[in-house]
Amino acid sequence: MSILIDNNTPMLIIGITGKQGRVHAKRTLESGTKLLAGVSPGKGGQEVEGVPVYDSVAEARAQFPEIRSAMLLVPRQFVREAALNALAEGIELLVVITEFVPVMDALAIVHTAKSSGATVIGPNTIGIISPGKAKIGIMPDDIYGKGHIGIISRSGTLTHETASNLTFKGYGLSSCVGIGGDPIVGMNHADVLELFAEDEETDAIVLIGEIGGTSEELAAAKIRELGIKKPICAYIAGMHAPENKKMGHAGAIVSGNMGTVTSKVTALEAAGVTVCPTLGKIVEFMEQHDNGRLKSLTARVDG
Repeated sequence: MSILIDNNTPMLIIGITGKQGRVHAKRTLESGTKLLAGVSPGKGGQEVEGVPVYDSVAEARAQFPEIRSAMLLVPRQFVREAALNALAEGIELLVVITEFVPVMDALAIVHTAKSSGATVIGPNTIGIISPGKAKIGIMPDDIYGKGHIGIISRSGTLTHETASNLTFKGYGLSSCVGIGGDPIVGMNHADVLELFAEDEETDAIVLIGEIGGTSEELAAAKIRELGIKKPICAYIAGMHAPENKKMGHAGAIVSGNMGTVTSKVTALEAAGVTVCPTLGKIVEFMEQHDNGRLKSLTARVDG
């Protein structure tokens, strides 16, 4: 069991004939994920890494009706149309990698997905990976060891670093979800927490947040609402940012008393979460809460 995807999840890539599409098609196949088709308007009939390309999601699903998941890798000006089309054609899990998606476009995509019961991850995300099973994303597989720790993060870079630190120390991961760092995203920390709370393969959880937005405060409320007993630690980037300083990240918007580092830390600690001052402390937290299952099933061994 894992969240959202597993080794039986068929998927397609929208924008597969572009530079990034070709790179990540190859990496997706190397990960063992069931990449069955690609979509690029006007490029139907071609192949990328042996994967057939179709002009539309409708054509791809006509050949592979089992496909319900997709990764979207198209320029930002085409994201809205491509995403809405994919949702209309039966895609139930859409991972939007593209960054700098206009806010109103992202809002339309998220609203449409919620109305139809679909799930959107992103925009501006590295995607999702369940190590050893599948990924719909752009993360490097070798730093994501297989195990029983779930990661939810707004930052792709900090996700990579945390996964690498844990894997290097022999701790493995059940699933890792990059929710994206934009103001409007399909899933927030609380949404993913709810899935991890029910996941039998996830024994501990890491939350990685940033200054700005309210996702972390919502996560704290969700932990208390569900009464989650699994060990949870968090790291909030921007702990030492000066107050009243404008930050450059798209999601780094502080509204009143919400979105500040202090408000996030206070809310999380009140919910029983251990807030780590550095990423390195996450490994120490796992060492203290290891129930015998957290160690990676594919632990890295250095001579």
